[in-house]
Amino acid sequence: MSDIKLLALDLDGTLFNSKKEISSENRRALREAHLQGIKVVITTGRPLPAIGNLLEELGLINSDDYSITFNGGLVQRNTGDILAKHELAFTDVEKIHSILEPLGLPVDILSDGLVYSIPSQGHKSQYHKANPLLTFVEISGLSALPRDIVYNKIVTVCDSDYLDQQIAKLPVSLSHSYEVFKSRDIILEIMPKGVHKAVGLQLLCDFLNLDRRQVMAVGDEENDLSMLAWAGLGVAMANGISKVKETANVVTRRTNEESGVAEAIDQYILKK
Repeated sequence: MSDIKLLALDLDGTLFNSKKEISSENRRALREAHLQGIKVVITTGRPLPAIGNLLEELGLINSDDYSITFNGGLVQRNTGDILAKHELAFTDVEKIHSILEPLGLPVDILSDGLVYSIPSQGHKSQYHKANPLLTFVEISGLSALPRDIVYNKIVTVCDSDYLDQQIAKLPVSLSHSYEVFKSRDIILEIMPKGVHKAVGLQLLCDFLNLDRRQVMAVGDEENDLSMLAWAGLGVAMANGISKVKETANVVTRRTNEESGVAEAIDQYILKK
């Protein structure tokens, strides 16, 4: 049996193909790993409502099954019990909005499964296209934002070329105060400082009395970098960005369209 005890899996560009589906080969590999006692932990930037019935489909709905959502901002049992959470204050939301708005970057403020969308200079968010399972509420500005809710993270979602062009104009102070990274070519995410996927995994491993050397993490994008560097075995997808491939210990031969996750599970956990 493998030395790996916990498998941390990103979704978009990793476990999911371009149609947001899980291949039969990936399902087979996950089922076999789970039967061997491996903790299969979905580790995503999404909130749980944005992954639909995925946990039920994969049989990960028991009290000893866990997920890490909001890029490490929320660690919870899949039955709903929260082990750890981090959030932004309203003053953080104000500060981030004041930086993004002048650049014509729309602002999406996530609160659990709700998204409050603020357009900027005629630019409307495209986040609803990326995460259609969430509930979107378009508001005119921060004055219309409820104050008695949790602010999990902020994203700005628009055409990739325009986004990259505007990212280059962001002040350095933003990344000094917050975690700032792309999770997809059209999505820039902003999290509380010190909150990322590796932090969530460390919290979960402490709870489960596991060492990071017993963790295999699989990802493809910038928001996966911290967990790939932290895990005992960091696996980059063949379709991953260059920085991810440079950071990981190994790179799959197959992409997310070709069941690259199954390849990694077979090779490093099931030892086929």
